[in-house]
Amino acid sequence: MVVREAVINRINEICDDKGMAVNKLANLSGITPSTVYSVFDSERKDIGIVLIKKICDGFDITLEEFFSSELFKTLEQELV
Repeated sequence: MVVREAVINRINEICDDKGMAVNKLANLSGITPSTVYSVFDSERKDIGIVLIKKICDGFDITLEEFFSSELFKTLEQELV
């Protein structure tokens, strides 16, 4: 799994745990729903840390809590 996939899976995981829709996450994060949905776009290669921080703020969690998932412990090396 690559970082982008892990971030998407983690966002979905937390949304499911909190019973939160993506639109609500966007509102709580102070970003537009289209910005959150763009994270899920397969054409998008990079997801910036500032955007992830805003999403964490919407979830009311820290970056450390976000990245503490097992999803991030066995990532593939990304050379391209």
